[in-house]
Amino acid sequence: MSSMVCEQVIYGNILHGDDLSLVKGYVCIRDGIIHEVCEEPTSSENIIAPCFTNCHTHIGDSVCKDPCIGPAEDFVIQKDLNSLVRPPDGLKHRILAKTSDRELVEYMKFSIRDMLATGTTGFADFREGGNRGVLTLKDALKDMDIDSRIFARPDSRELSMPVHEGISLLLSQADGIGMSGAHDVDLKLLSQIADTCHKSRRPFCIHAGEKSRHDIKDALSLQPDMLIHLTQAVQPDLEKVADESIPVVVCPRSNFLTGVGIAPVAEMLKAGINVGVGTDNVMLNSVNMFSEMELLSKVFGLEDRQVFKMCTLNGASILEMEGKGPLREGYKANLMVLDGTSNNLKGIQDVLSGLVRRARPDDILSIIH
Repeated sequence: MSSMVCEQVIYGNILHGDDLSLVKGYVCIRDGIIHEVCEEPTSSENIIAPCFTNCHTHIGDSVCKDPCIGPAEDFVIQKDLNSLVRPPDGLKHRILAKTSDRELVEYMKFSIRDMLATGTTGFADFREGGNRGVLTLKDALKDMDIDSRIFARPDSRELSMPVHEGISLLLSQADGIGMSGAHDVDLKLLSQIADTCHKSRRPFCIHAGEKSRHDIKDALSLQPDMLIHLTQAVQPDLEKVADESIPVVVCPRSNFLTGVGIAPVAEMLKAGINVGVGTDNVMLNSVNMFSEMELLSKVFGLEDRQVFKMCTLNGASILEMEGKGPLREGYKANLMVLDGTSNNLKGIQDVLSGLVRRARPDDILSIIH
């Protein structure tokens, strides 16, 4: 008795392969795998494209989505970033310390559902709170159809243990370690943490060059597997990052809001760095990757094809998510279908540029992954 094959055929404007070349025709999906991409005349104006990979989030922040932006008794974002997000006494850390696990899980689920609804099918989270933080995120991920990477941050309990013991405990539950910065923790201790990750063959990731470039050299000395921000990096920094083949994740909206400036993304790409994109703290920004694309295109002035790759294929390669590859025969289906006749998209002349510069979550008809 033969097994039944589940087949789906979708017509429209297809962003095909690694170079996102435009194919007008159809995609045939069989049992979750892209069986065929065929050029064929069609009246469909829908846009068929790879889904987003959000390379840097802090979704525990979902419990505080409306902090005061501007002068307040507690902080002023533009003048004092430490009072908002920096450990151990930033506003977010004080809120997280007071939040129950049950509430934390509930609000993280809201953000995960929001990612799925807005075209993101894979994400990485820098999970504060040590082992407890990791377990709450894993709880939130139950029954969620999304790929994730959890990069844990040790709390005071893990840091009070012998380094190998504390970090090994975290790595038994998490995918890797994600630290806040090379000058936020004793560098010798950070070096031991990084060494434990390397010996365990797990990623060691770290923020660097966000407010100044003074911590970049020390961050590089830790042989990181991923750097976040590099907002203040200059050409010699980028050359070292490129020489060591370290991917970089930029967070444009977050950096604008916190007043740390514009990351030199064009220079990163020119140096040959693999650049991904993240939405960063949920308390500052939604997890909407369409907003990151529009900013990168219109404000950073980057080429639209490169912007879309950064938000999709590059991110998937940085996080080593095998099921998030290009829209191509033999690959797992991981695509979103957008309504090319929506009030927003009807009339665009360049499919890719229209998608990058003006598409919104409400243009999505369906997500297949």
